[in-house]
Amino acid sequence: MFTIRLLITLLSFWLIPIVYAAPKADYWAYWDKATQSSSKIDHQLWQNFLDQYLVLDKEKNIYLLNYQAAAKQGSLLLTDYINQLKRIDPRQYNLNEQFAYWVNLYNALTVQLVLKHYPVTSITKLGEGFFSFGPWDDPIVTITNQSLTLNDIEHRILRPIWQDPRIHYVVNCASIGCPDLQPKALTAKLIEPQLEAAAKRFINQPKGVSWQREELVLSKIYDWYNDDFGRSEAKIIAHLIRYAEKDLGTQLRQYQGDISYQYDWQLNEHH
Repeated sequence: MFTIRLLITLLSFWLIPIVYAAPKADYWAYWDKATQSSSKIDHQLWQNFLDQYLVLDKEKNIYLLNYQAAAKQGSLLLTDYINQLKRIDPRQYNLNEQFAYWVNLYNALTVQLVLKHYPVTSITKLGEGFFSFGPWDDPIVTITNQSLTLNDIEHRILRPIWQDPRIHYVVNCASIGCPDLQPKALTAKLIEPQLEAAAKRFINQPKGVSWQREELVLSKIYDWYNDDFGRSEAKIIAHLIRYAEKDLGTQLRQYQGDISYQYDWQLNEHH
């Protein structure tokens, strides 16, 4: 028994570098189709859910979700919204409608997953595999007869098709360290201002950019997705400066030191 426990412990430590490695963008051609249709996808049910259960923690300036209340009262509303999206073929819509569809679906599925297992301290505890770090590779939804995981949506559809680093500011992984779940459902009409606002918000929060003993500390997002942000620390800094408030921008322009990265996997829960 001791030998088995020791083996499991050693394997767990050996797997840590693997499970923390973010997937590369892996283009899935099936989803790279669009029309010029002016038809719209209705996200009102998701907005209703956010209005009821997403709370601004004014002291920390972070949006948190009241999972306890949502688990009691909001699961049906969330299920209705996801079922609505499951009946849609997003390829029959224009690219902006598709983008909003995939981001909102990803976020709603993530919340639903947490609610199914609630109470839980971190989404990283929810993977189906014995050594899984989180649920991102588990099949979670079927769209047009295609089985999808959360990683499929983010890394095989959103990232390779749209190739916009701001995707990372609106896709939420139910964790404190992740960019906040946005209080407004993404909509095709407002995608650009919503992406810009999400980028600015995260970069000016301590979980996005902070200082520890005069050393620059960035969210691990900029390390995991280095390719999306320009593949160099200089380009990451340039990206940050674009959205930084005045004082932070001045600090970033003058900084010449090392960069470290951090991330908080605690559940983004409002208590």
